[in-house]
This record gives sequence, structure tokens and C-alpha cells, in this order.
Amino acid sequence: MPDVVTQAVERLRAAGVELSPGLSDASISRVQDSLGFIFGPEHKEFLQTVLPQGSSWPDWRRDSVQELRRRLDWPIDGVVFDVHHSGFWPQSWGDRPDSTSKREVKARSLLRRVPTLVPVYSHRYLASDPALAPSPVFSVHQSDVIYYGDDLLDYVAREFGVPPLHPAATRTYVPFWSDLADGAENADL
Repeated sequence: MPDVVTQAVERLRAAGVELSPGLSDASISRVQDSLGFIFGPEHKEFLQTVLPQGSSWPDWRRDSVQELRRRLDWPIDGVVFDVHHSGFWPQSWGDRPDSTSKREVKARSLLRRVPTLVPVYSHRYLASDPALAPSPVFSVHQSDVIYYGDDLLDYVAREFGVPPLHPAATRTYVPFWSDLADGAENADL
């Protein structure tokens, strides 16, 4: 994985992304403890190497806990939005409750079981679970989820237009999120 992170950082530099020094172990622990998640291994190593700067990057050093929490909650909140407004209700969730409030409670309860997605840039996310490394990078907008890179390096090459692309021989499967990215419909989930 170090090679992936090194190459991703080199490509960000080539793309002119402003990079500040990476986070210390203590800073990583502080963020994880205050927000109740863990960075996946490639994401952690990346953030300990550099901290990209700019409005679309989460600033794990300076952003408020509320802002970081908002960004962490975005994927789940978006799916819940589609539960309310687009008829999203996977068959595996059982019967769809009649009331809006009961639907939301049940959806949020079931979504607590899916892997946590952690923001990388804008609405691009990596899975936090170390067992799912290297995680693909997902672009998430409500239940509209696509792959934006097979791993961090492939993502950086695509997002910032710094070839060559680096598609993986096999893409890591991330429960629920990969299903959405692969085009699963309610009946398939």
C-alpha cells in the first residue's frame, strides 16, 4: 500500500493540489475518537503523509466536529432522503412501514449495519473497515452511488486528470455500497 499512497501524493502534487503536512498519530486518534469511526488503512496512511487543502477536502485538522460529522453522515442521510422521497426501500429490509417517522427509524437502524464511508474529497468516500482495504472510492449522492476509483490511486488519477489510470485487477466488495454502485435495485438488495 505505501506505493499506492506515494503515487497518489505525487499525482496530487502534479495536479497542483495544495498539500500540507500529514496528521500525527495523536491527531488521527483524536479525530477517530471524537467522531466514532476509524480510517481505513490506505486513508489513514494517506492523511498521515499529506493533508490536502481546499474547500472540497475535509480538513481533519481544522474543520469543526459538526462539519466533519455532517460530511460523515452525508451518505446515510442521502439514502434516508431517498427512502422519504424516491421510494427507496430494499426488499431485504422487510415490509416498508406506513409512517414516515417509522420508515426513517427502521432505515437508520438497518443502515447502521453497513460499512461506514469516510469523506475523501467532496462527495467521494472510502470505506473505513480495514477488512475492506483497499477500498474503492465511491461517489455518493443519495442512493445514487458509483465507483469513482478502484482504490485511492485510481481515484486520484481519475478525479484530478493525472494519468495513467490505475484500475485494479479486482475491486474490493463493500457491502451495500458496492451493490448500489453495481446498479442493484430495491428487489436486489
